[in-house]
Amino acid sequence: MPSPVSDQTISDISHVIQLSVAPVFLLTSIGTILGVLSTRLARIVDRARALTERPGAPLGGRTEAVQAEMRILGRRRRLVNLALSSGTTAALLVCVSIAAVFLGAVVKANVALPVASLFILAMAAFVAALVFFLREVLLAARSLHLS
Repeated sequence: MPSPVSDQTISDISHVIQLSVAPVFLLTSIGTILGVLSTRLARIVDRARALTERPGAPLGGRTEAVQAEMRILGRRRRLVNLALSSGTTAALLVCVSIAAVFLGAVVKANVALPVASLFILAMAAFVAALVFFLREVLLAARSLHLS
């Protein structure tokens, strides 16, 4: 017959795992956004390379239109880098908050305030990532010249 202490420990661990499920879903969404941002960054880099290695470009420099597009690509790259940094920070904070919940359960410590603080910081970083992403998308749309 199992002892009451081991039953309580298993119950505590089960509860901690249940509490960790929501942050894991958040990690999934952050990972998805990071994948989208990485793809956008790769496209920006590819476009910049295509502009600089374009055959028939003037030998002494770039045309004004190419320079203007390169400036926009630079701004877009900075926004995507900020979004990637914010998203990665959010993911790391979520991971640390999950680890803190488990550590608190193991050592029987009250970690409510640190975990809540980490989660709030993670959400702030995720919101920042989404704002930078939105700014980059709007800049890309605004710079698009359709005939």
